[in-house]
Amino acid sequence: MNQGSHFAADCAYFCAFAAAVASLFSIAVGHTLLALSLAALLLSPVKIRLPGFWKPLAAFMAWTVISLAASASPADGRSQLRKFYVYLLVPVLFSALRGTAAARRLLLILAGIGIASGLKGLIQFEQKLALARTQGKNFYQFYVADRITGFMSHWMTFAGEMMIVFLVIGAFLLFSRRPIRALPAWLLGGAIVAAAILLGFTRSIWAAAGAGVLYLLWHWRRWTVLALPLAAVAAFFLAPAPLRERIRSAYRPDQRLDSNLHRDVLRRAGWRMILDHPLTGVGPEHVERSFANYAPPEIKPLLRDWWYGHLHNIYIHYAAERGLPALFALLWFFAMILRDFLRALGRLPPGASDERFILHAAVAVTLGILVGAWWQLNLGDSEVLTAFLAVVTCGAIAAEAAPLPAPKSPAPEQIHAGHVA
Repeated sequence: MNQGSHFAADCAYFCAFAAAVASLFSIAVGHTLLALSLAALLLSPVKIRLPGFWKPLAAFMAWTVISLAASASPADGRSQLRKFYVYLLVPVLFSALRGTAAARRLLLILAGIGIASGLKGLIQFEQKLALARTQGKNFYQFYVADRITGFMSHWMTFAGEMMIVFLVIGAFLLFSRRPIRALPAWLLGGAIVAAAILLGFTRSIWAAAGAGVLYLLWHWRRWTVLALPLAAVAAFFLAPAPLRERIRSAYRPDQRLDSNLHRDVLRRAGWRMILDHPLTGVGPEHVERSFANYAPPEIKPLLRDWWYGHLHNIYIHYAAERGLPALFALLWFFAMILRDFLRALGRLPPGASDERFILHAAVAVTLGILVGAWWQLNLGDSEVLTAFLAVVTCGAIAAEAAPLPAPKSPAPEQIHAGHVA
């Protein structure tokens, strides 16, 4: 490899690395770095490689194109084709990152930037609390419609990123080999992100993060799972009044503020779209323009006050928008990630390791995405999608590094038969 080839390979590595972590503060910067990384990769002698889960992801993309072509107005859905650009992060990272050590470094820097974003979110919370007091407003009513965002522009995006960062930190603390001197800093960082998740008031993220934490604790010390209900009860009674009100809203919502009825109506309309268009859906970016035709009649007077650009449920939304084959491809994608990573974990020798940390982080984040997806289109945000793809691509790198199963020894009679032959 000559000097120019070395330079191109190094550029591909650093730009891919930076593109993945930039999603936590600027998707525009991330997209620019992704383009530079891809260009450098094509100019370098590094071979473009794809992880195993690329096949279902490609099937999802292919069916999106079919759905768009079959829609009433294909031009309206072109933005979803442009989003395919984000998926290029997978082959770029998988090709450019140099083994498990680089994947570990990427996840830790991702977590570090996430901690900074979470800290900014906590500062924003204090500012909003002070503003509500100054204006004499009820904080819950004031805050639910304008929550903390960290480095992001919307609280849902911020919450999704905090969930990913929190589970990465948790997996690092429980399963990696780490310097003892670094432990206090990472515990503090984890506490900052946990506080940002709680004070973000995004209930779906609470459930998503809880699912990931449950998985991590189960694989660390199973008895610790028993402490989770006690911790949840204690958190409820120790929480400030606005946070307790937000928790209660899950089963006793304020119809003026809380989105429970909104989510229910969106799901019902989505089911009707699926029944009408099971194969190709109503078309990418066509849910909003079709929604009034599928909303329950008693709700239609409220539509002018509601936002229904998507269905706040990844399973129903993609089935309604792109058809059941697109949903099946997406579920295949998730299933392949979980199967491959859990199998790789089973091949690892006992004890803490980078591979164990990365694989557990990738599984926990995937479970968090799957749970949160019932209440939100979490992967519809390019920022959250980029962070998720970065984590699972690191998981694929760690899975590749896991030892292969030892070949089975032939039975004695097989040896004997071979010798006689």
